[in-house]
Amino acid sequence: MERRGPDASGMVMSGTAGFGHRRLRIIDLSVKSAQPMVDSALGLTIAFNGCIYNYPELRAELEEKGYTFFSHGDTEVILKAWHAWGKEAPERFHGMFAFVIYERDTGRTIMVRDRFGIKPLYHTQENGRIRFASALPALLAAGGIDTSIDKAALHNYMSFHAVVPPPRTILNGVKKLPPATIRIYQPDGSFTQEIFWNPPHERDASEANLSREEWGERVLDALRLAVKRRMVADVPVGVLLSGGVDSSLIVGLLAEQGQKGLMSFSVGFEEANGEKGDEFVYSDLIAERFGTRHHKIFVPGAELMDALPGTFAAMSEPMVSYDNVGFYLLSKEVSKHIKVVQSGQGADEIFAGYHWYPPLADSNDVVSDYAQVFFDRDHARMKTHLNAEWVDENNPSLALVREHLLSPGADTPIDRALRLDSRVMLVDDPVKRVDNMTMAWGLEARVPFLDHELVELAARIPHEEKIRDNGKGILKDVARKIIPSEVIDRKKGYFPVPQLKYVDGPYLEMVRDALTSKAARERNLFRQDYLDRLFAKPSEHITPLQGSELWQVGLLELWMQTHGI
Repeated sequence: MERRGPDASGMVMSGTAGFGHRRLRIIDLSVKSAQPMVDSALGLTIAFNGCIYNYPELRAELEEKGYTFFSHGDTEVILKAWHAWGKEAPERFHGMFAFVIYERDTGRTIMVRDRFGIKPLYHTQENGRIRFASALPALLAAGGIDTSIDKAALHNYMSFHAVVPPPRTILNGVKKLPPATIRIYQPDGSFTQEIFWNPPHERDASEANLSREEWGERVLDALRLAVKRRMVADVPVGVLLSGGVDSSLIVGLLAEQGQKGLMSFSVGFEEANGEKGDEFVYSDLIAERFGTRHHKIFVPGAELMDALPGTFAAMSEPMVSYDNVGFYLLSKEVSKHIKVVQSGQGADEIFAGYHWYPPLADSNDVVSDYAQVFFDRDHARMKTHLNAEWVDENNPSLALVREHLLSPGADTPIDRALRLDSRVMLVDDPVKRVDNMTMAWGLEARVPFLDHELVELAARIPHEEKIRDNGKGILKDVARKIIPSEVIDRKKGYFPVPQLKYVDGPYLEMVRDALTSKAARERNLFRQDYLDRLFAKPSEHITPLQGSELWQVGLLELWMQTHGI
């Protein structure tokens, strides 16, 4: 856990509970906010990862109720808030958080995770013992865990674009707490669990007559507040600037709020197959327009290859997106300058930026139509890729998507898809990726587009306002008031790492070595004829979302070998 919290460490053992913590000092840099934190008067012990942005306001409210404080940070505010408000406390928190509290007087243990699972919380239970951590490898390190592969999770990984939703992980013996969840363990190990946040994706009658301009004004006000909240720190805060609309808008809003000397960071890679590997022309434009102290990081091919083992090691779960290594190398460089950054993740899932939303507008079968545009392979093809013993005949990926899409609380097929993506896919793809890769270098990433009040507002906006202008229409309206149109009206960009999209040369050798190794043969996950087809022509086996099938299966094996599974 050391790299997630390089500044300090602590352990507290009390009765049947033991807490350990690695600290990244961002708020109240003194030892008074050291963790694990014990409040002897209240009989509470906490280990906490994250940041509560409205902790000063909550502290003032708690002081009015008679609470006194021995520190100046947000950790103690969580303890007092839990004592004062119990299960209602997390609803009051603006921020990202995973924490575990032990109550001395009741013997209860409470686990809580934020609304979007921005901060991870893995746990395992065996032999009458519960262990928890912010990183899955930290649990593996102590041994005694069932590391066999969960067949349903493997189906998710191979089908649902490598997304394995909670409570599952790829391993049978490790689970993760779902987002927006409070779990309370009794001393005997039994527990209850409840969701504390589940916003409807429905129209509010009181907003039925709002114009496009009025929606835009509301979004701009909410986004301004979201960005401002995420500047709360006792250290400088920078921005990861890709040059896309989302990160550029964050820079523009911070400049509007008077931030001077703001540090911004961009990364680029070598071209491959004629595909450009950077978007520096746009990030340069924004950096110049708003006068940021801009850092451009160019990664040559050899350095990319050298960084892959560290990238695999930083993954708590196998994550297939090429930009993992991009964020890993970017975070390495950024951490030399700064400890906290704002990042643009979440805007596509909240404001409908992806290409698969518009085709769903007239869907009569949202489950099948969503699966067709998003799934990497259907159940029939799965049987030609996995060996028979590993195929979960229940088609758990389609069942999972069906349950989410068809549950009440969303008005239209697009609303249903946005809810699924923001509550499930987002958590275990972009959000997890950013947390793992930044925290591998002791860097904290804050995501203003996942401010829960902004998200609640966006969920009520008619989908027509979101999907127009090739996606994120209402957000682009807002952006035109803040940033140059050249950034807004260009073709949508992704974090380009073309050398990994076209698995060739040394990357092909690395993947082939992993998939033909003794460990892989003993695992026997993939059919040999399928692997032979992939090795022969890697660039011909591309998923509907433009991912390499070979990279997907290779990464799974490389991840398991990296972590000794």
